Amino acid sequence: MTTILVVEDNEPSRDALSRRLERRGYRVLAAANGLEGVELACEFRPSLILMDLGLPIIDGWEATRQLKGREDTRHIPIIVLSAHATTHDRDLALAAGGDDFEPKPIRFHELLLKIERLIVTRAAAA
Repeated sequence: MTTILVVEDNEPSRDALSRRLERRGYRVLAAANGLEGVELACEFRPSLILMDLGLPIIDGWEATRQLKGREDTRHIPIIVLSAHATTHDRDLALAAGGDDFEPKPIRFHELLLKIERLIVTRAAAA
């Protein structure tokens, strides 16, 4: 089963996104801060990570840099989620190591297309 790690500090948003992904057949792990997200990613090696940027303890920028800097997690695709949806914010998120960017509020259909594309690309590379 394909596992997605949702790293989001807003509990209602995290829960709603997790439920929608589970209804689509994904196994979902959830983290409420960047440190927990890094720890879960290292332990479970999900197929993909959805990473909010405005996180406590370690923000999403740093969590993404840490995961992309590790040999054992750098291959995991990360879609950065942010309410800051300017081109500059997108460019910074991708420069930090994000593989794609989805502005908030999340357009779930668009997010699903990005998830599926990145999972297929990762599987083809393996």
